[in-house]
Amino acid sequence: MTEKKKGLTYADAGVNIDAGNRAVELMKDSVRATFTKGVIGDVGGFGGLYSLSEYMSEDPVLVSGTDGVGTKLRLAIELGMHGTIGQDCVAMSVNDILVQGARPLFFLDYIASGQLDPEQTAQVVRGVAEACRESGCALLGGETAEMAGFYAPGDYDLAGFAVGIADRRHLIPGAVICAGDVILGLPSSGVHSNGYSLVRRILADRHLDLHQEYDSMGRTLGEVLLTPTKLYPRVILPLFGQCRIKGMVHITGGGFYENIPRVLPQGTAAELDGDAWDIPSVFPFLMKEGGVEAHEMYRTFNCGIGMILILSEKDGADCEAFLRSRGESGFSIGRIVDGERTVSIKGGLFHGA
Repeated sequence: MTEKKKGLTYADAGVNIDAGNRAVELMKDSVRATFTKGVIGDVGGFGGLYSLSEYMSEDPVLVSGTDGVGTKLRLAIELGMHGTIGQDCVAMSVNDILVQGARPLFFLDYIASGQLDPEQTAQVVRGVAEACRESGCALLGGETAEMAGFYAPGDYDLAGFAVGIADRRHLIPGAVICAGDVILGLPSSGVHSNGYSLVRRILADRHLDLHQEYDSMGRTLGEVLLTPTKLYPRVILPLFGQCRIKGMVHITGGGFYENIPRVLPQGTAAELDGDAWDIPSVFPFLMKEGGVEAHEMYRTFNCGIGMILILSEKDGADCEAFLRSRGESGFSIGRIVDGERTVSIKGGLFHGA
C-alpha cells in the first residue's frame, strides 16, 4: 500500500506560525507594561483601541507621524546588537509629533523578516516598549511579518507609527516666528538615526573597524554609532506649560539646512553660532575620515543638536532657566533675522574646513 504523501504546509513555504506565536508570548509583558489609562483591551486584538476621554479639550487635534530606522539597522544586524534599535524607531516618530505641540498617546510597530527569530524579535520589541514607557505613550499594537524569500537570512526591517493629541490653540505652527527671536538647541545623544548611508560609506572606504575604539570616544565605534536616538518628550512636554514656544525643529535627515526652513515664515532666516555647543567627537571623526565638507556635515547630521526651539528673547531665557532647574541642557545657539528662509552657520565644524 502506497503511503499517503504529506500535504504542503505554510511552514514548508518558509512561514512558521508557531514561531510567530512564540514571539507574541515573549513580548506580551513588555507591551502590557506600556499601557496607559486610555488603552482599551489587551494584546492580540485585530486593532488597538484607545479612549480619548482623558485628553479631550474644546478643539482636540490628533497628530500622527511615521518613520523607520533607516540603514542604522544594518549596523545593528552586523553587530548583533538589537536591544536599543527599538528606541530609535520610537524616537523618530514621537519626536516628530512633539514638534507640532502634541503629547504622544500611542505607538504601533512593524517588524518584517525572512525567517522569524522569536527571541531576537522580542528583544527588539522590548526596546520599543521601554522607549514608549519613557515617552509616556502606549505600545498599542503592531505587526510581525514573516516574508519567506524576501529578506536575506538574519535581516529584518523595523518601522513605526505614533499618534498624539493637542488642543488646536496650542499647536506650534511657526507662523509667529519673527526677527529677534532666539534659537535654543537641545543636545542630541549622538548621530541618532539619520545619515547612516554616508556613515556606512565612510566605514567601507576607510576600512574602519566597528569593534575598535578611535580617538577619545571611550567606546568602540560600533557602540558609539548605535547609541539610541534621544527621546525628547520628558524634556519638552513640561515646557509646553512654562514657555511660549513659537517653533520647533527635529533635526533629522537634511540636518540644519533642510529642516529649519520648514518652520520659518517668509521674510525670516536663521543664523547659528556653531561654537555655541560642544560637538560630540564622532562628528569631527566622520568628517575627517570621510573627507566630508563642513556644509555637508550640517546638511546630513545633527552635529550634536537634536531638537531646536524658537522663542522670544525673554521666553528663551526663561526656558533655559527652567531646563536647568530640571537638570536638562539647553543653550542659545543663534537668532532669527530678516531673510528669505535660509540658514547660515559660522564656526563649529567650519573651523576645520
